[in-house]
Amino acid sequence: MAGSTYGTIFKITTWGESHGKGIGVVIDGCPAGLTLCEDDIQLYLNRRKPGQSRYTTQRNEDDAVEILSGVFEGKTTGTPISLIVFNKDQRSRDYGDIASYYRPGHADYTFDTKYGFHDYRGGGRSSGRETIGRVAAGAIAAKILVQLGITFTTCTKSIGPIKAVSFDKDEIYNNPLYMPDAAAALQAQAYLEECMKKQDSSGGVIECIIEGIPVGIGDPVFEKLDANLAKAILSIGAVKGFEIGDGFAAAQANGSTNNDGFTMTDNGAITKSANHSGGVLGGMSDGSPVIFRAAIKPTPSIAAPQKTVHKSGENIDISIHGRHDPVIVPRAVVVVEAMAALTVLDALLLNMSAKLDSVCEFYRC
Repeated sequence: MAGSTYGTIFKITTWGESHGKGIGVVIDGCPAGLTLCEDDIQLYLNRRKPGQSRYTTQRNEDDAVEILSGVFEGKTTGTPISLIVFNKDQRSRDYGDIASYYRPGHADYTFDTKYGFHDYRGGGRSSGRETIGRVAAGAIAAKILVQLGITFTTCTKSIGPIKAVSFDKDEIYNNPLYMPDAAAALQAQAYLEECMKKQDSSGGVIECIIEGIPVGIGDPVFEKLDANLAKAILSIGAVKGFEIGDGFAAAQANGSTNNDGFTMTDNGAITKSANHSGGVLGGMSDGSPVIFRAAIKPTPSIAAPQKTVHKSGENIDISIHGRHDPVIVPRAVVVVEAMAALTVLDALLLNMSAKLDSVCEFYRC
């Protein structure tokens, strides 16, 4: 199976299955000298672990990370960093009856057709628990980026039809849905309660704002910053849509309203009068905050009756039981942030060789 590696210089490879012994990641290309301990990574993993509220799966996992290599006396050595999180609360028996049919909205059918089998115990490599490795690696990338003045604000923009109208950064961590609007968060919780009563689930939208990226990060053709962000975010299993800046609304705009005008600041710097572009022009960062959104589908595992096909070729009705999130969005917020951090850091490292002057300055020519 190919496709478990992401990145060019700051490169990660995730491994493990939902109901295997553990989930992990190997990170290659992390610079030596970064102060790093397990607590730095655990802060991020705690944001995605199960059991945080009644709107997340009640699977009892502490998702405690262990550093196996690449760190000596509290600092990275420049060698591969290997991280592991052991699975402790697998209940494979919950999935025994689904081995013989294909769950709607899951990768069972495509996985089985491509590889000749599918791991029905929670989805195997297609499980949401695969994102543990992404988040662990993203925590390291984010720690490097903050030293460069690059920060992330990631939140839930909407749950189902309920949208955040106001934006209070401090409110994001005050509610279980990570919404920046307290009133909208209460409405969204009420909406989720109704979904749960109907044995159904909900989707939503996650927004990420990246501040501090210098001008010129990304390349103008196949390695555009926005294109690579799109690939990173769309590689998350639950994501079905990506937009940057005004996104799809730009299709209904005119050039006169969609273009971002340039102006000079009092200190002689060039800035923009608006940010319809979402911080990227021609595939390269333009100095404004990079703003993108990801559409997250409803949790496909629901107890409400659904129609599917038995492996014998028979049409059947099913109800999926077990421990599942009624909404994926809150736990996916940190996954989106992690993938963005990995993408931005890799682009920054690649950019170091964009100009000869930069190479000469580094080697003091």
